Amino acid sequence: MRPPLISVIMPTFNRLPWLRAAIQSVREQTLEDWELIVADDGSDEPTRKYLRELAASAEYRDRARVLFLEHTGNPSAALNAALREARADHVAFIDSDDLWLPGKLATQLASLQARPALEWSYTRAVLVDGAGRPIVGGRALCSPTGHGAEILQALLRGDSGITQSSVVARREAVARVGGYPEDLPICGNYALYVRLASRSEVDYIDAPLTLIRRHGEHHCNEISGLAELRRFLLAVQCSGVAPQMAATLRARHAEISAGLAKAQAARGLRLRALGTLAASSPRSWRYRPWWSGALGAAAHLLAPAWLKARVRRA
Repeated sequence: MRPPLISVIMPTFNRLPWLRAAIQSVREQTLEDWELIVADDGSDEPTRKYLRELAASAEYRDRARVLFLEHTGNPSAALNAALREARADHVAFIDSDDLWLPGKLATQLASLQARPALEWSYTRAVLVDGAGRPIVGGRALCSPTGHGAEILQALLRGDSGITQSSVVARREAVARVGGYPEDLPICGNYALYVRLASRSEVDYIDAPLTLIRRHGEHHCNEISGLAELRRFLLAVQCSGVAPQMAATLRARHAEISAGLAKAQAARGLRLRALGTLAASSPRSWRYRPWWSGALGAAAHLLAPAWLKARVRRA
């Protein structure tokens, strides 16, 4: 069987209220030669029932496959499982609570095909609420991360305007950088973009073709996320992949370390906060953000319980 033009990768876990709309936005693409691979990370039975019925339906039988995985809570592992099943030369990613406008895939694929030296692409995104309405005052999710050759520097500076649901990439390029790093379940997408950017300029589509949904079921462990990000950026710095960014990476390491210590202190993790400050001080004491974060952590650690309770109430 001839492979499709593009493989759509969708990880999901218990997102049934929005999953149907996300899949419908794939179905409504003007580019019709796609396959959909849903990687289900051990969802509950209602979600799995819907996915079984979807894969068996006449409309999707030859176009959609569902991977029913054991639950790990690791999006990177689910994404890699779907990537191993992809057949097309290009892959697109969409989270199961986000949406695409109808021309998204056609626009990105045509642009990449016209610029064969580029291996990946992303679009501008719009922030919407649970019902899909643009959030007032936040219609533009964020400024674009960067164009062309400046993308690596922009990512390492922390200008993280790339959203997973906006990305299309050559499957071979994703495989060549190792896919999603499974030891970074929270920051895996950011790590993938840095690795892609170290090999190729990016094709940026300046049109809001991706809708990023914000709702009450988003959960993120701030401490784990900061710890992952700090570990990854330290590895980038040690690899020497961007020697011109050494000073920026040191400053970001200091800022993230201070934020991590402050978050740990706010959770009452006294020894972990002190350990983070002690371990990061040799690299970070020269940077003002590290000191402000250290003082914030110290305030959390030293302030009496009654004062912290009063501040929280205020």
